[in-house]
Amino acid sequence: MPTVTTDVLELAYAEVGSPDGPVVVLLHGWPDAARSWGPVAARLAAEGHRVLLPDWRGTGGTRFREAGTVRDATASALASDVLDLVDALGIERFAVVGHDWGARVAYVLAAVVPERLTSIAGLALAYQPRGEFVFPSFAQAQNFWYQWLMYVDAGAEAVRRDPVGFARRQWETWSPPGWWDEAELEATAEVAFRHPDWPATTLNGYRTRFLPDEPVDARYDDVRARVAAVDHLTVPTLMVQGGADTCDPPSESEGLEGHFDAYRRVVLEAVGHFPQREDPDRVADLVIEHLARHPGSAGAP
Repeated sequence: MPTVTTDVLELAYAEVGSPDGPVVVLLHGWPDAARSWGPVAARLAAEGHRVLLPDWRGTGGTRFREAGTVRDATASALASDVLDLVDALGIERFAVVGHDWGARVAYVLAAVVPERLTSIAGLALAYQPRGEFVFPSFAQAQNFWYQWLMYVDAGAEAVRRDPVGFARRQWETWSPPGWWDEAELEATAEVAFRHPDWPATTLNGYRTRFLPDEPVDARYDDVRARVAAVDHLTVPTLMVQGGADTCDPPSESEGLEGHFDAYRRVVLEAVGHFPQREDPDRVADLVIEHLARHPGSAGAP
């Protein structure tokens, strides 16, 4: 896989499609890997798009350049990685489609660099104005058991000890059964859950939400401040929600239209937390339609 060198990372990415086509960056979620986009990426490439699929910190071929660097996996850090990637490739305008963590990063990018985005799409995760993590209802807090587990030192150690088992439990419970098999879990584990930095980035990405002493990388403080000042997005946005998502149910993404200039929310019935894996054709149809509605001048230098 090709890589770009940033201040922090050797950042690995895959690329498919036309090198001269409008650029779409596909951002994978947690717990998952860029391979989750396979069928959707192929459809976008067939439509003439240039598709970029970066490996997040803690997955795939991406590596931290220095052992002592904070394994910051906040959305502001990840959004900065995306900008480092497109800047290194000389790309000025692009679209973003993100799942889970990737959806959160898409919203962050729309807040901080709206002039560079033609459109965004977020799968499974709703927009959080100002990037704020608000303590959920008791019912939703029960769905988020895995997050509270990581806030406890013993729970964090359990994640470090068995990252594959931890990820497996999310795959088993967040969607209706039948969307994955052992071979796919194993293939994803090889490029994600067994990555040497996956436990550290996973723990940082969640513990920073409610534990004030969890370290973050100060180089992203400016991005965090800019996100905190925005509660309305001007970038055209598609939100795809799984109707059978038992981690982030449809109720969590309702009533947000007022935070956007242009917004469409689609609920896919009988689909859980991983729409691009569970119903890739329908997701691809929606994304292709969304990109066609908002072409801008993606990929322009």
